[in-house]
Amino acid sequence: MLSPEASAILKARYLLDGETPTEMFMRAAKHVAQAETLYGADAQAAAKAYYQLMANLEFLPNSPTLINAGKPGAQLAACFVLPIEDSLAGIFETLKEAALIQQSGGGTGFSFSRLRPRGDLVAATGNSAGGPVSFMQVYNAATEAVKQGAVRSGANMAVLRVDHPDIREFIEVKRQRDVLNNFNLSVAITDKFMAAVADGGLFDLINPRTGVVAATVEAREIYGRLVAMAWENGEPGLFFIDTVNKANPTPALGSFESPNPCAEQPLLPYESCNLGSINLARMVRVMAKQRISLDYDKLRQVVRTAVRFLDNVIDVNHFPLPAVGCQTGLTRKIGLGIMGLADLLILLDLPYASKEAVRLTAGVMEFVTAEARQMSLELGVQRGSFPAFDASIYAGRYTAMRNATVTTIAPTGGISLIGQCSSGIEPLFALAVTRRVLDGRMLTGANPVVWRYLAARGLLNDANAAVKNSGSVAAADLPAEIKAVLATAHEIEPRWHVAHLAAAQRHTDNGVSKTVNLPRNTPLETVDRIFWEAYQAGCKGVTVYRDASRSGQVLTHGTTECAKCEQ
Repeated sequence: MLSPEASAILKARYLLDGETPTEMFMRAAKHVAQAETLYGADAQAAAKAYYQLMANLEFLPNSPTLINAGKPGAQLAACFVLPIEDSLAGIFETLKEAALIQQSGGGTGFSFSRLRPRGDLVAATGNSAGGPVSFMQVYNAATEAVKQGAVRSGANMAVLRVDHPDIREFIEVKRQRDVLNNFNLSVAITDKFMAAVADGGLFDLINPRTGVVAATVEAREIYGRLVAMAWENGEPGLFFIDTVNKANPTPALGSFESPNPCAEQPLLPYESCNLGSINLARMVRVMAKQRISLDYDKLRQVVRTAVRFLDNVIDVNHFPLPAVGCQTGLTRKIGLGIMGLADLLILLDLPYASKEAVRLTAGVMEFVTAEARQMSLELGVQRGSFPAFDASIYAGRYTAMRNATVTTIAPTGGISLIGQCSSGIEPLFALAVTRRVLDGRMLTGANPVVWRYLAARGLLNDANAAVKNSGSVAAADLPAEIKAVLATAHEIEPRWHVAHLAAAQRHTDNGVSKTVNLPRNTPLETVDRIFWEAYQAGCKGVTVYRDASRSGQVLTHGTTECAKCEQ
């Protein structure tokens, strides 16, 4: 039985005219299973297995696969990164390519770091350059136009290296609240910069056109601007580019410059990646005395089937650009992740803010990645390794490998609503929420795992009003251990957010989407501490968001206000 939220989002975005959710899952399963025939396998049996995974809400692929599978020219990947060269022709060629990708339902990441800074010479005309931010505004306007007829709203990631001369303008551009609304922003942070910040030293800003030092600045002054804007507006996020490139499985093919729009998927220029997530809330079994445990045997089987599904997506995908098809085919990257972690922890009676929970996050992702890589190895033996295998980090360690990467943890916004579970590895934002969706409508929802947890302990009546009114049991007359298990994002100390991010990242090939959600009264110093803890723990990136620091935010606590809105 799908929730009202799931039904609303499916009808608005995913289902074809007259289609039911069951028919959508079967459409996707049959389309993806067609790849089995390329390898002499049984497509009908595979389609049945894929359908069962999706219909049982145990695994869901990224939204473009559910939306587009079975359509003519179906584009099934979610994540793309495109290069931007420092010429007018290059800038607008990439803009055209981005429009085609966004029209097909994909999100695009760009590094604007190669563009010469504002005021620099343009030899062809003798004029001064507008700089990266001016061209970001052009890209933003194009996205606004394209998304009107696109499969889903266009999303972009803009990255600028911290050593670019225009870094101050980039950091603070969203101080104006009505600009670049189709972009997420991240600063590519280098180890050299963080060392200069730690030492209180100077840092060089380099003109990318000439390679010459344009200015020497105090590193802490730039860092202070980063912290202040993240506190004020939630952006930019930090993209630890040296950490990311140390984990590059195919360094011979180039370096990472940018991730996808939600920052969890670093990609080489013209690469794409298709993602999917396992619903951990469906990976449990009931033991004696109604005790719940994680069913690792079931998880293993779901991982193996999901890896095969995602590998098939590459073969049946219609890529929007020939260069994307070529580059994606070289590495065959997939990104299997998890969602429903917060639900699982409640089912296991574990507080998110606990060492046991952090160990579970690490253990689950270690298991998922190990099983996914084993399946990729077996597929490599059966179907052939990805073409860049011999120049990869796997050569000499493995006999074969089908996919250069196998795991990514995405934010799972849409598919976690369909799967009726918590998103990614986030704690619950609230036990009951008002959610702004799609066309601006407000939907209410209460977490069913929370209701069952309270009901099983005879506490539902005591907590009912508190949950509906505020989305929290913090002020309810309940035992402290119950409040700890049901603590929401703003009630959990930031260090636990970072601990889960780091635990997951240690065992994830690509990146991890995770927002450190903060109460409105959080001091500036806390953001500073979060950034350092994430960097020192080996995270590939980090994003913070202070409650109500933007108008029109997607989630608010409780359902009472929403009920008033809909009257």
